[in-house]
Amino acid sequence: MRRKDKLIEDKTIIEEILNTALICRIALFDTEYPYILPMNYGYQDHVLYFHGAAAGRKINLIKQNNKVGFEITHSHKVLEDEVSCNWTTKYRSIIGTGTIEIITNFEEKKKGLDIIMQQHGKKENSYKDKTVERVAVFKLTINDLSAKQSGKY
Repeated sequence: MRRKDKLIEDKTIIEEILNTALICRIALFDTEYPYILPMNYGYQDHVLYFHGAAAGRKINLIKQNNKVGFEITHSHKVLEDEVSCNWTTKYRSIIGTGTIEIITNFEEKKKGLDIIMQQHGKKENSYKDKTVERVAVFKLTINDLSAKQSGKY
């Protein structure tokens, strides 16, 4: 990272970002250009969980290459100024890489869905078996990450 003064090294702050942000962008390999998806997620034990349709472009790309990049933005706020070039954005963010897999085991899928729901504020969950069977649940194991902040917190 070029600006070392923006680097977040405190693991407590990194965990706070991972546990409280709501949207993660995943970059998948495609033939000519990367394919980026914003997705709701849940975080637990160095793993990000997602859910989505069980067919389509992202499924095909994951099956071809399960190495991904990801980005999470947290607590962003635009700080205005009378001088246009003095506008700035206050934020915390995380970027990283990992491997993503499609979970097929029914109980593991429910666990992943529970983690996603907990991230979004719902602690007690119930699911229809047919819904769990139809939905795709993804598990992204984080290989590495770096965290950054701009502005005072």
